[in-house]
Amino acid sequence: MKIMNKVSLRIRIFLAMLLLVGLASVLIAVVTVKQYKQQTKEYYYSRFDRKERAAQKNINYELENTIYPAAQQFLGFIFRERIYEIATVHKMKMSIYDLNGQLQINSYEPWFRIFKEKIHPNVITTLKKTDKFEESVPLESGKISQLAYSYIHDRNLNKVGILKVEYVQDNTQEEEQLNFFLNRLFLVYGVMMLLAVVFAYFLSSYITRSLQSISDKIQETKLLKNNKKIDAAGTTSEIASIVEAYNNMIDELEKSAEKLAKSEREQAWREMAKQVAHEIKNPLTPMKLTVQSFERTFDPNEEGIREKVKDYAQMLTQQIDVMSSIATSFSDFARMPQKNIENIDLVTVVKSSIDIFYENHIEFYTDKDEIHLNLDKNQITRVLNNLVKNAIQATEHIENAKIEVILENKATQVILYVKDNGKGIAEADKELIFEPKFTTKSSGMGLGLPMVKNIVEAYGGTVTFESILNQGTMFRITLPK
Repeated sequence: MKIMNKVSLRIRIFLAMLLLVGLASVLIAVVTVKQYKQQTKEYYYSRFDRKERAAQKNINYELENTIYPAAQQFLGFIFRERIYEIATVHKMKMSIYDLNGQLQINSYEPWFRIFKEKIHPNVITTLKKTDKFEESVPLESGKISQLAYSYIHDRNLNKVGILKVEYVQDNTQEEEQLNFFLNRLFLVYGVMMLLAVVFAYFLSSYITRSLQSISDKIQETKLLKNNKKIDAAGTTSEIASIVEAYNNMIDELEKSAEKLAKSEREQAWREMAKQVAHEIKNPLTPMKLTVQSFERTFDPNEEGIREKVKDYAQMLTQQIDVMSSIATSFSDFARMPQKNIENIDLVTVVKSSIDIFYENHIEFYTDKDEIHLNLDKNQITRVLNNLVKNAIQATEHIENAKIEVILENKATQVILYVKDNGKGIAEADKELIFEPKFTTKSSGMGLGLPMVKNIVEAYGGTVTFESILNQGTMFRITLPK
């Protein structure tokens, strides 16, 4: 049963139809054989019955036209010659007994021989009750001996003797005919089974085609995707009900997706607001303390007051620059600027982006002198700046630090690698690396890598990474051509 639960509906229907046809064929074959044998048996018995009645009439005719008295002691004389003729005509063996079961004469022994044969007492008993006794005795080679005992009556219907007729039935020819018939029957059933296999295959395919279509649609259904409904026209009522339920589910899914998207947007803005507030409060606190301290200690006549005011102003300006940087970072992440798509040489752009970093351990490799793509030069530069900057920070305090930027040109895509042998990323941090606000550095807001991911995916590309703690990290960017 567990195995059948794993089998598809199409296979189940196919196997069920084959099983049904197979059982029907076997049942028809069994019934046909039994019917054939029954009819053959009835034919044999009816033919033997006719022969036995015809022989009985000949016996009665002889009794009515004999010169001897119709008595049991004269039976041997009455049928001394005629019994052979009658038996030959009817192709049977005939024997005549007196009422005590003692043989008087038969058709297969000379009349003058002394016989010791007698009828079994059970046969005599049955005859006295039913006036007739029949039995069939199987012989060798498939032959059957049919026997019948009946009383011989005179013209006054008095019992004067017992007639035994025996007919040997040869079933060889009938068995051959039956075998020939079965061979033909199995040939027909073989053709029927072959046609049933083809018919069952196409019928099961037709029945499950709609279900397969629904299954494909369900597998393609996504929460935040524009899912298409299924047209139920021309389908059965059962399939139509399933399609209707699926279409209703799509409607509910769209409503749920809208609610989820709205909830996510609201949650994102709440988190963004919290982060902005938190980041802005950090520089505001020292600014407030500085202003309060300046207010309490300010003395215009104090010696060196101008230098002190200048120091306060520099500190405030520095904190304001920090706040401006925070605002710029959040603005860049919250809304991507409109793309300025142009055909650029990616090799040149990568070289220019690397040159702004005055680090001797940054190396650039490419398999092509020029790789042209339709991209926004500024956005790609921001991506490279973030990745290279992260690599530089990861290799601080590392002996023999090494950063590799590799550009590979494939048939349908361009792959950019940024590798370093720095401190790597811990396993617990790998799932959060592209999440906004997540950072492992003491400074920064954790918006660099999420911005990189947004830019690359906007071009249909992908960003992946591999990292081993204390051994290094490799970022892999794939851009379709």
